[in-house]
Amino acid sequence: MNPEEKQLLQVTYELAEQNNKMLKHIRRSQKVASFLRFIYWVIIIGIGVGSFYFLQPYVDNITNFIKDTGATFNNIKNILPK
Repeated sequence: MNPEEKQLLQVTYELAEQNNKMLKHIRRSQKVASFLRFIYWVIIIGIGVGSFYFLQPYVDNITNFIKDTGATFNNIKNILPK
């Protein structure tokens, strides 16, 4: 192997090493981004479920009020002459 080929091989090796480092960094960044995206959606879904859990008694009260109001109007309709 002559010195020119050896130097070319050395330059190619160094470029391959730099490329490998960059690819590892990119892959690590992708893994971190995927993990953070997963955490983001867990938080969003958790907030939705948690708010439903804490607001459920109020929602039940409102639905019962609406049902009772409808029943009262129906009673009033039945009492009034046609």
